[in-house]
Order: sequence, then structure tokens, then C-alpha cells
Amino acid sequence: MENNYCGERCSTRLYAQEIPIFDSLSSDELNRVVEISQDMCLKKGETLFLEGDLVSKLFIISDGIVKITKNTREGKEQIINVLTVGDFFGESNILGNTIESNVSAITVKDTQLCTISRKDLEGILYDNPSICLKLLAELSKRLVEVENLTKSLSSNDPEARIGCMLLEFADKYGKGSNGKIEIDLPLNREGMANYCGIARETLSRKLTYLEREGILEIIGTKKIVIKNVESLELLMI
Repeated sequence: MENNYCGERCSTRLYAQEIPIFDSLSSDELNRVVEISQDMCLKKGETLFLEGDLVSKLFIISDGIVKITKNTREGKEQIINVLTVGDFFGESNILGNTIESNVSAITVKDTQLCTISRKDLEGILYDNPSICLKLLAELSKRLVEVENLTKSLSSNDPEARIGCMLLEFADKYGKGSNGKIEIDLPLNREGMANYCGIARETLSRKLTYLEREGILEIIGTKKIVIKNVESLELLMI
């Protein structure tokens, strides 16, 4: 993988302040974060690390989208999380002993990231315990998301899996208006199918059915409007 370094956003104190885990830092502390971070630009489809790699950096997304994936026993890609601006990953080896990563990280679109080495981050965490609490809060949230994903995948009902995914996307990427939620989809149809653990054809057929039932509206390939959240939630019961 060829990494290009750039400094359009990450090199400013203002952007560092926009990152949730750093928003309690003082100006001097933010400047320190900027000084120790490096900026990385990647094209769509590039890999940051694979399962089995040793990861010694914290990655923070300043622009773009990254999918966190794991290979199934059948060798298929299972998307377990989709991260966007302000999200971080690679924390497993930052907060504990260095071990092989059990997931892969791949860009979904052109992406810019800030990276902080394990050694540099340890110094920041030592001086700012509040960041530790925010990291733990975010990891707790992700644990709940993984539990929801596991519950969804244990269901043989593809509509329940799709409903779970769309509600998660609505929470992360949705914009509410007049009782509806408009979602700019972070994944294409193949990626959405991988996230749900179903065939792409099944996903397309079920989305068409949900649209016909008045639960959602499909706008092109990159946007979905949830028209009836309650009906979508009922699919998961």
C-alpha cells in the first residue's frame, strides 16, 4: 500500500478540536496532538491493515469512510463496522498488549486520516485521563453495536438484518425531516449485502419489497429515505 501524506485538515488545531475524544483539551494540549500526529491520504479500496497484522497506531478519520471487516470461515468478507469523520480505530493495540489484529480496515472512498503512534498517545492519555474515559465510552458503544450485529446475523430473516443495518445507518448518517430520515448510504449494494450477511440479489429484492410496502424510498444507489421508522423496527422483533 502506498501512503500519501497530506495536511489539509489534520494539521490544524481547529480540526483536532472537532474530534470528540479531544474536545476537552486546552489550546496547548491540542497543539501537542497536532505536533505528534501524521496525516495519511488513501484512495478508495486501499487497505490500512489486514487480519493478522500488528497495528501500532491510532487512526482518526478526518474525511472519508473506512469499513472494518473480518473474513468468514467460507472466505467471504463480513463487514462489522462502518466508520466516518471523527471516528477512530486501531485502539486495540494502543490500550493493551500488542497482538495481531483480528479485523481488517479498508477505505470505502478516498479517505484522509490522522495517525498517532502508540508511544505518543500513551503520553497524551497519561496527562489527560478524560480522553481515556471517552475512549472507553466509544468502545462500549461499539460493543453494543457488535452485539446488535451478532443478534441480527443470528436471525434467518433477511428483512430483520436489513432493518437493523438501516436503523444503524439512520443513527450515524441520517438527517430527520417531517418524520422521515434521509440516509446518505456509506456502502454500495454489495457492501450492504456483506454487512447483512446476505446475497446482493436478496438485498435488492427485499429493499424493493420494503419500498413497495411504503416503509422506505430508494433514491438512486446512494440514498434511502426511511418513511416509517416504527415499521422498520417491527421487522427486528
